[in-house]
Order: sequence, then structure tokens, then C-alpha cells
Amino acid sequence: MLLKKLETIETRYRELEELLSQPEIISDRNAFHKYSKELADLREIVNKAQDLKLVINSRKEAEQMASDPEMKELAENELKELKVKQESLEKEIEILLLPKDPNDEKNTIIEIRGGTGGEEAALFAGELLRMYLRYAERHNWKTEIMDANPTGLGGYKEVVFSVVGKGVYSRLKYEGGTHRVQRVPATEASGRIHTSAATVAVMPEAEEVDLKIDEKDLTFEAFRGGGAGGQNVNKVSSAVRIVHIPSGLVVECREERSQLQNRQKALKLLRTRLYDAEAEKLRKTREETRRVMVGSGDRSEKIRTYNYPQGRVTDHRIGFTMYQMQDFLDGNMDELIDALSTADRIAKLSNLK
Repeated sequence: MLLKKLETIETRYRELEELLSQPEIISDRNAFHKYSKELADLREIVNKAQDLKLVINSRKEAEQMASDPEMKELAENELKELKVKQESLEKEIEILLLPKDPNDEKNTIIEIRGGTGGEEAALFAGELLRMYLRYAERHNWKTEIMDANPTGLGGYKEVVFSVVGKGVYSRLKYEGGTHRVQRVPATEASGRIHTSAATVAVMPEAEEVDLKIDEKDLTFEAFRGGGAGGQNVNKVSSAVRIVHIPSGLVVECREERSQLQNRQKALKLLRTRLYDAEAEKLRKTREETRRVMVGSGDRSEKIRTYNYPQGRVTDHRIGFTMYQMQDFLDGNMDELIDALSTADRIAKLSNLK
């Protein structure tokens, strides 16, 4: 069954190579991009399929050798190694054959909001912001603050930012949910440990082709606001508020000096929130019949605890604990994200069986 599926994929791979060599396809930018992406998506599967064929052929040769009394012991040892290698390759290929999340290659917009815990929660929201900015920096992704509501002590009631780069959503989509922190706040005189929380929403950035918005459904309002422009921003009505009348969604952007730039950012954020709302409806419909184990993005779900006294980070979805919390908060998050990604693939694989 698996080999037949792989033969079909290899046939398609060769067809794509042929198509991409044709002058009419080379001259058609959209077609060339489409076929190049499909070819790239299949390349790893085809390479693994070729490795699998080599192992299967080697097993056949070893089985023939085993019929020779002088070669039997050597052949049987080789057969054991090849059996393990074949099983490992088949598992890797099964995971590669899983349907891909169509949003994985999209850029991402993240919203962080301080939750229960007042000023301490706002400070924690600021630390989560720094963590994601450092993680993006480690991966050479571009980040941009879209809107922010800072507090006097350096925290954030809420902050919205975009992350642009290759495979951004595929890595950050597991961050959506409630993040809990346990520590002694700087303002706590008695030294008691407090628990605070912040919520994180991770949304694939919606493009115009994903979602069309009718201008008649929008109301625009300009107002004065602080932001990256400093005091100059407060002198003119450069901040923008947009209301999407059918849904009642309201977005604001105030980080730029230019009203036009804030308007463009606000429209991007609105489009992404509407796209995310539709995706949320679909997710809930799916979960009525099947529970998605990892990466649902439900922001009401408590996904992680940061325990300062123990220097511990625990992800509750997969029971993963690490004790390098400060390193993690400095953006060294790949170990946990890799574990979440693996758990997600295994869960999807078991659901298909």
C-alpha cells in the first residue's frame, strides 16, 4: 500500500520536473511558482522513498545470502539491522505523507494580553513579548509591533505584533493559549508566590486573496495616540480605529507617525482576525467529532506554566518539563516546539489509522 502511494508520488515528481523545463511554463510566472512549490514539497518524500527502495533491495539480497551456510550468520545480523532501518524509514514517510496545514508557510500575527494578576500579569505579558522577539531574532525573522497598550511599570495590557519569515506559523502556532507564571512579584513585600496569567493568540496572517473585505462594511476613525513616534504622535490624529460592522470587530493601530501606515496595518490586522474567527468556527466543528490533541490555538486553554522558584517551564499538553527557564525566556524555545510538533504529527497519524 505504502509503496504504491510512493510510486504515484514519484511519477508526479517526474512530471513536475518535465513541466518546469518547458518554455511556456518558465514564462508563466504563476504556473512556474505553483509547480516549483509542489516539487519542493514532494522532494523529501521522494528522497526517503528512494532510501526505502535501497533498504528493501538490500534485504532481498541478504535473504538470499542467508541460504548459504557460510554466510548465514553474517546475513542474519544484516537482516536485523535492515529491518530496523526499514521500519524507521516507513514511519518517517508516513509522517511526511500527513496532510499539511495550509497555513504553515504564512506569516503570523500574535496578540498577547495580560490576564489575571493585574500589573504582574502585564509585566509577564511584556516578558512573553521579549521571548517571542528573541526567538524570531534567532531564526532571522522580521518582527514589527502593530499596536501596543503599555503600562507605567514596563508591562503591557495588550500588544500585537507581526512575524515575517519562512515557516513562521508552522513553528509558532503551538503558542496559542493561556500562559501562567508563578513567582514572587517585585511589588510583594512579604515574599509570597503569586500566580498570574497572560493569553496568547497566534493567527496566520490573512492576505487579500484569503479574505475580501467590503469597504462599505467598515467605519474609520482617526484619534491621537502614543506609540513608536513618541510625543509627535500625540500632536496629530495619526492613530486609526476600524470597526467591521457585520462582525462588530474593532481594531486599532497607533504605532506609526502616519495615519495611512496605521490604516494599512489596521486593515491587515482586521483581515487576519476575521480569517482567524472563521478558522475557529471550523476547528470547533471538527472537535465535535475528533479531539485535536496539540496546536488547537484555543486561547482559553491553559497550555504552559513558568515557575520561577524552580526555574521550570512545563507544557501541560504533552507533559514536557525543562529546567532552563531563563534560557527559554531568552528565546531558546526550539526544544519544546520540536516536541510539540512531533506530538502533533503522532496524534494526527494515530487519528488516520
